Amino acid sequence: MTTERFGEFVRREREAREIGLREMAKMIGVSPTYLSKVERDEFPPPAEDKVKAIAQVIACDVDELLARAGKVASDLSDIIKQQPRELAALLRTTKGLSAEDVLKLARQARRAQDK
Repeated sequence: MTTERFGEFVRREREAREIGLREMAKMIGVSPTYLSKVERDEFPPPAEDKVKAIAQVIACDVDELLARAGKVASDLSDIIKQQPRELAALLRTTKGLSAEDVLKLARQARRAQDK
């Protein structure tokens, strides 16, 4: 993920898909003025539900866009709260691993779940 700011990224992706500001604002349920200020990074990223709606409109991975917004999906928070020590330990052990290695671990966990 690049260091591109949330609003800058959203604007670039929206324009690349030739979606007008007013059109997108209507699609996600905000005012065009608000969306414009978010895209110019004058306002912080919106709440989770709006970030998810934006991700759908610009065909972006929801978790990636939430991360750009400095947020974590509420379902992940709920999962962590169920086993905080174990999941904190797991996440800390993945620090420094490549994205590919983390995906391998996720696939292994999925297979263990299916057993």
